[in-house]
Amino acid sequence: MGRCLLSAPPLAPFAAVFPGQGAQYVGMGREIAEQFPQAREIFDRASAVTGVDLLDLCANGPEDALRATANTQPAILAASLACLATLPASPEIAAGLSLGEYTALVCAGALHLEDAVRLVRLRGIYMEEATQGQETMMVAVMGLTPDQVRTLCDSHAHLGVVEPSNFNSPGQVVIGGEAPAVKEVVAAARTRGARRAVPLAVSAPFHTRLMRPAAERLAGDLDRTPIHDARIPVVVNTSAQPIRQADQIRRALLDQVTSAVLWEQSIRVMYEMGARQFVEIGPGTTLSGMIRKTVPVVPCHVEDVASRDEALNAIFGQQVR
Repeated sequence: MGRCLLSAPPLAPFAAVFPGQGAQYVGMGREIAEQFPQAREIFDRASAVTGVDLLDLCANGPEDALRATANTQPAILAASLACLATLPASPEIAAGLSLGEYTALVCAGALHLEDAVRLVRLRGIYMEEATQGQETMMVAVMGLTPDQVRTLCDSHAHLGVVEPSNFNSPGQVVIGGEAPAVKEVVAAARTRGARRAVPLAVSAPFHTRLMRPAAERLAGDLDRTPIHDARIPVVVNTSAQPIRQADQIRRALLDQVTSAVLWEQSIRVMYEMGARQFVEIGPGTTLSGMIRKTVPVVPCHVEDVASRDEALNAIFGQQVR
């Protein structure tokens, strides 16, 4: 049986943020699903859509199967929503990193769980297949400004596609594209003072124009999917602006496939809107680290029973029982 919270309003408006691909790990969601029936129900509903036992996959792996994009995206979405289901109050605003935007939209009532699971599974397949047979890569560049990274990408465009794909936090920009061009930009970045350049273990250059084939395939699926006006504002990746209308949401999800993720700016906008407590809901604490570097808050997270209890204390100022 799950525990309950002493009745109290949140101490301050809180923002829910949801992780994207790369946050997965074997064991995620296991304890939450064991302790909270409503969390187990989320996994059951998501599994019925995919035909894969997502709780077993999340809890027990194997890691190779969990890392396969067609499994990873619905697994992270289900694990994140399972954690969300254990909270006794709703956020005032939400956002998600890349894949996590779908989770945020379910949280906001704009997408049904089953539709979101179906879409992210297809999205994962389309994105992985978009550049099959091509040599591509993504690299996190640390220590340069966004303008410096943009300039370096522009000056090496004659070598192939290379673009900023994620503006994650101050001093961290991810670039992606065709491998020869990306490697040359990384070499140039080091000469300009970049502290580190970390290749990412991903199957495709997400959020670049190389994903256009994926966007074209996803467009029809989005057109056929019911999308509703959101109950709360969702700050979207492509513009870092809060939106609520269904037509805006549909366009943002399509544009997101080929557009850079403006995560640092999204966090700043949420802070400007009044969010003072950020809660990362789902596997890992990557977003919490980015948030700490961006705005003067102490984020918390929910991925197991202990972190949930700490988050509830931070949100409500009371212990759970």
